[in-house]
Amino acid sequence: MLLSRHQVMARRERDAELLDRSAYLLLSRIDAQGPMSIGQLAEAFGLDTSTVNRQTAALLRCGLAKRVVDPEGGMARKLRITEEGGRRLAADREVNCSCLARVVANWSTDEVRELENILVRLNRSAEELEGRHWPRAEDDARECEER
Repeated sequence: MLLSRHQVMARRERDAELLDRSAYLLLSRIDAQGPMSIGQLAEAFGLDTSTVNRQTAALLRCGLAKRVVDPEGGMARKLRITEEGGRRLAADREVNCSCLARVVANWSTDEVRELENILVRLNRSAEELEGRHWPRAEDDARECEER
């Protein structure tokens, strides 16, 4: 909780244009998985579609995402990140990384690596309990190897 609070405070000090939490999460998921429908996003986050509909409407109004035809030929329109959405997401990620770098600035490389390994394990355990997995580049690589 303290780390999260530190990041929120540091973010406010640095840039008022940074994304709110729901925009950051939605854009991150679309960035990781590719175009997604509101139903797919609702399922991915375990949220009601009306909640996701409101959140995605805000993304659309701000020009951070746009509706596109399903690239796989499905009936539902999907959301894709716009160039502006990608720019803002990258800027937010940079702020988040620099905040965390300040927190661990006095740690050894081994300590940082250990924290990274533990956080990966923690996230995967949480995903397992929820039954919702976040798509990762290594999952794509593993899938290609299996083919």
